[in-house]
This record gives sequence, C-alpha cells and structure tokens, in this order.
Amino acid sequence: MPEPEHGKRSPLFWAFFDLALCPVVSILAGVITFLEGTLVESLPTHAVVNVHGVGYEVRIPFSSYDRLPPPGQPVRLLTHLQVREDAHLLFGFFTTAERDLFRLLVNHVSGIGPKLALAVLSGVSVVQFKAAVVNSEISLIAKIPGLGKKTAERIVLELKDKVGVAAAWEAASAQNAPSAEDLQINDAVLALISLGYKQADAHKAIREAIRAAAGATLNAEELVRRALKFLA
Repeated sequence: MPEPEHGKRSPLFWAFFDLALCPVVSILAGVITFLEGTLVESLPTHAVVNVHGVGYEVRIPFSSYDRLPPPGQPVRLLTHLQVREDAHLLFGFFTTAERDLFRLLVNHVSGIGPKLALAVLSGVSVVQFKAAVVNSEISLIAKIPGLGKKTAERIVLELKDKVGVAAAWEAASAQNAPSAEDLQINDAVLALISLGYKQADAHKAIREAIRAAAGATLNAEELVRRALKFLA
C-alpha cells in the first residue's frame, strides 16, 4: 500500500486519520463515540485529552466537569461530533444520560443548538430536567442561563410530544426524583447567578461551601451565604 501523501491533505484530515488507527478511540460510521486517554487540562467549559500524543479539545457541561479527575490522570469521555464547514467540534460527557439528553435537545427541539444544550446540562441535573419536562415546570427550565420562558415552553412542548419520551421520563423521574439536598444546591446556584455571578463561579463556590461544611446539611440560603465568602 503506497504511503499517503500528507501534502495533499489538511492537518485536520490527518489528525482524524491518525485517530482512526488508535485502539482506544471508538469510531462508528465516521462518528467518534468516546475518547480515552490522559486528562491534560480541565476548565468548566472544556477539557483537553491526550490520546497517544494527540490533544483533543472537548467542550463539556458543568455536570461533566464536576466529575473529571485531576490533570495527569486517565479519563474516558463519551463524545458527540458536530461537523461544520469551518470546524469539527467535539462535545464530551461523563455519562450516557448526559449525552442522550444533549442529542435529544439538539436533534428534536427547534432553535436549540449545542451551546444551549450544554447550558441545560450545566444548569440542572438530567433527573431534574426530566422531571421538569414531565411536570411542565416552565419556571424551573426558564431559570437556566441563556434560555428564558419562551424557549422553556418550546422545550417542554416539543419534548413531551415525542412518542415514548414523556412516558419513559415519567417513570424515570418517579424512581429517581432529585433529593432535597440536590434541590437546595440547584436553588443556591441559580440564586448566585441571579446576583450577577458567572455560572462557572457559582458552581465552584457552592462546591467549596459544601466541602467546607464537612458533611453538615445546609439549605439554599445558608449555601448562598457561605458561597459568597468564596466569591469575595
């Protein structure tokens, strides 16, 4: 087999060509389904994974960022590949549920692209979102930064109309309803965002407040009060 002539292809082509030969990256029908390698860098909006010497930037939601190991440790991220004329974008998720919800929003809700889908996953847990859709809790979804009431109404309308989605989610939300602690944390994060803090900073401050509490149960008001100390 003749050796490929690199000069006739773009660097991006050869990056994906090399990726196809890598045993720890699964590719099915041209779609990268996961990345497995070493975490190089992690930020609330993206992570960089080293796969056999090639660094891949993956855009992630806060829900996945919270579960990432420290840099230098092995990591495995499920992925969704978006192919555009000007770029190939990878979106990463720690769980199948996160990726499934991302794809459901992008593929089945008009006006929702990857950016807003990530905002949904960053704003509430998958379980909370499912319960909100099933119960038509427009106000909860509308509080997610970047959405608003009209978009929240459209999400509920279009997802509940999908065959089988509402029934499956109703069963899931009944069995896996968010705990009282989860609701308090979510309310605290939304409260900080409403005060003008960035979503990433709000999540980080709440995590610090919970860690400093050393297992003590805190309501949303107390979480906000303690988190403000880390934001000062």
